[in-house]
Amino acid sequence: MEETKKIMLAHGGGGRLMGDLIQRIIVPKFGDGQSVQLNDSAMLDVPAGKVCFTTDSFVVKPLFFNGGDIGKLSVCGTVNDLAVAGAKPIALSLSLILEEGLDLNVLETILQSIGDTAKAANVSIVTGDTKVVEKGSADGIFINTSGVGVLMDNAAPSFERIKPGDMILINGTLGDHGMTIMSQREGLKFDTPLKSDCACLHELTEMLYENLGEKVKFMRDPTRGGLAATLNEVAQSSGVNVELNETALPVDKTVQTAADMLGFDLLNIANEGKVLAVVSPEVANKAINLWGGHPLGQKAAIIGKVSETDSPLVELVTKIGGRRIVQTPYGRELPRIC
Repeated sequence: MEETKKIMLAHGGGGRLMGDLIQRIIVPKFGDGQSVQLNDSAMLDVPAGKVCFTTDSFVVKPLFFNGGDIGKLSVCGTVNDLAVAGAKPIALSLSLILEEGLDLNVLETILQSIGDTAKAANVSIVTGDTKVVEKGSADGIFINTSGVGVLMDNAAPSFERIKPGDMILINGTLGDHGMTIMSQREGLKFDTPLKSDCACLHELTEMLYENLGEKVKFMRDPTRGGLAATLNEVAQSSGVNVELNETALPVDKTVQTAADMLGFDLLNIANEGKVLAVVSPEVANKAINLWGGHPLGQKAAIIGKVSETDSPLVELVTKIGGRRIVQTPYGRELPRIC
């Protein structure tokens, strides 16, 4: 068969060229003990208990960014959705929508990133699908991943369990992913390069549930819409007031500079390696100490608290002692961020 360096429509036609793409390019990236099945569905040996399931799609632009790429992002995003729900991730599906003309070297690099990230997170890619669309109908590659995990014994996160007095924690600096993407799009360069926080968070979530159990009330990864969107959802869904302390928010100086230059509020900016946790007040410091021993939690901080109210709001106590209402972002400012 004649070698080609570009994706062609025939790669999605279900014939020999598609079979070669799957067998020669895609499947080998997920080897080394991972159970890659070529059936339309996968049979999983799932431990007894409640099963968690999630799905997500990824259309980030650019495909490659400092700290990751669309492949790494697709695995981390789905692993994290399971992790914050209190589940141990087990397996992922992988669906690729490829644009005619995509360079095969680009595809192989992305697939390698997917395989490496899944292996590091100890999750298997067990089934998938590949489609090819005409040139101009996509933007190189779009990815969909679905994930299955098993709920941990001590995990029962819900809005209903959040009560006045609970403390709000974050495992590190805000807005790193969103500002890295936006700065690359705008061609901005800094003395200290911006780097996405894209990472799998399951070890951090398991750490809290295993050590603190029911004292962990709620978790969420503040991706699109950032901390502002997540905390407004907490306030409205739980019927509580959320008070943030501006001086406690962990922020990288270069990220803040980029946000100021582009006119963004870091509370609205997407994160891809952050977990927000709401815990009982008596275990807040223990949670921070637990996270502090992990590479992804060394800048963890208690950033706010929950209080009783008749009118749920998110308020930021500013550095000068004032207060401002933090609203849910409108949603148009940062398209194609993940």
